[in-house]
Amino acid sequence: MLPRVESVRSKTDYVLELTFTTGEVGLYDCRPLLDFGVFRRLHDPAYFDQVRADMGTVVWPNGQDICPDTLYLASVRGPARPLPSRAGPKDT
Repeated sequence: MLPRVESVRSKTDYVLELTFTTGEVGLYDCRPLLDFGVFRRLHDPAYFDQVRADMGTVVWPNGQDICPDTLYLASVRGPARPLPSRAGPKDT
């Protein structure tokens, strides 16, 4: 199974900045989707900015979503950010 989306931020020009469960950060360009069906609504920048991460992918209020595998495979990724430890600070 490919990594899932942990968090998302909308950027200019209909780009999403995605942080995956691996700690990798990727940029996904939504422009190719904007003329298709339910994704036409994303043309409105105020609506596009309402994106949020949910259950490993990205979603918008009216039900638009993008397959998490597509997001991972089609994103331009940089080096992974270190993931925070689940454990608290160690006692010394």
